[in-house]
Amino acid sequence: MVMPTNEVICSGMIDRIGLETSNITFKTASNSLEEILPIPTHKVGLQKVSDLLLDPEKGVIKTTSEIAAVGHRVVHGGSYFSNTTEITEEVKEKIKELSELAPLHNPAHLVGINVAEEIFSDAKQVAVFDTAFHQTIPVEAYKYAIPNFLLTEHKVRVYGFHGTSHKYVSERAINYLDKNSKIITIHLGNGCSMSAVKDGKSIDTTMGFSPSNGLIMGTRAGDIDQSVIFYLVKNLGYTPDEVNSILLKQSGMLGLTGYSDLRDIESKAQEGDKDCKLALLMNAYRIRKTIGAYTAALNGLDAIIFTAGIGENSSFMRNLICTDMDYFGIEIDAAKNQIRSKEIREINSENSIVKVLVVPTDEEYEIANQVYQLLGN
Repeated sequence: MVMPTNEVICSGMIDRIGLETSNITFKTASNSLEEILPIPTHKVGLQKVSDLLLDPEKGVIKTTSEIAAVGHRVVHGGSYFSNTTEITEEVKEKIKELSELAPLHNPAHLVGINVAEEIFSDAKQVAVFDTAFHQTIPVEAYKYAIPNFLLTEHKVRVYGFHGTSHKYVSERAINYLDKNSKIITIHLGNGCSMSAVKDGKSIDTTMGFSPSNGLIMGTRAGDIDQSVIFYLVKNLGYTPDEVNSILLKQSGMLGLTGYSDLRDIESKAQEGDKDCKLALLMNAYRIRKTIGAYTAALNGLDAIIFTAGIGENSSFMRNLICTDMDYFGIEIDAAKNQIRSKEIREINSENSIVKVLVVPTDEEYEIANQVYQLLGN
């Protein structure tokens, strides 16, 4: 069951939450708005969104009772949730409990759920979990080489994240290629992850027990030798909470350059900033290395997909990643790589054995469709 129409009545986004230069966009068929103003918290942002939806001139609803359901992207569902779920008090408690595993995300999701319950009190609240798509990962890929009881009793394992995005873009790519395929999806934003997708099913992914490991991200370190953590605690005197903060909020591109937004880093690199140049090279290197690993896991490769804010919009990063990948049959066309479009597109050269696709993700549509399917059933 899919939604009878995918017409978008309104769309919008708030980014750079917590900064003085937060950006709000809001668009309908007849109105378009963009503002730069301080949005200190997710709660303030959500209240601003509801005000725009109800605005007498720019809005698209007259009363909140017109909304039948609100879909919420929730990053970590742990071992509790493998499917889209209607939100109850018990579900909220589980999401709160899992905040230790996704401290940058689950608490904010709870804020969003609570605010939505207040504003859209007649609507059903539904959670779509980012971990659900990766439930098909086989045990040899999701199990850590630690004592067995930590998995059986405490559910310590690879969960994987960005599943809503990886699912959406891989399905679009399969439809585009018109065959079941061996695909690597590369989701690059402030959070970054990759997934190996075989015949529509995730078989491996870079994020694990929490959304903190794998690729270099905006403020997250990604993969790091665990002994570094013990060194910081035992030898340098940091507390575990301080180390956690360093690895999640002060590392990644921010720690390497002083900037967390790739647009700023690319600009500084072009001006000659050595730290920014190196950080971009490090980022691309780790992605290329993972392409090699996942090509082995898939035993072949039909296509790689770039998606999300950086993946869709940064021709610079796409070029950096695909350089010197000819052994894998990956070669991009410089002119095609510069094209911007909201549609799925090929940027590979005619000689490239592997298709290189840019597939704009649409997590909002995927969430809405899953909510529709749940309530329709």
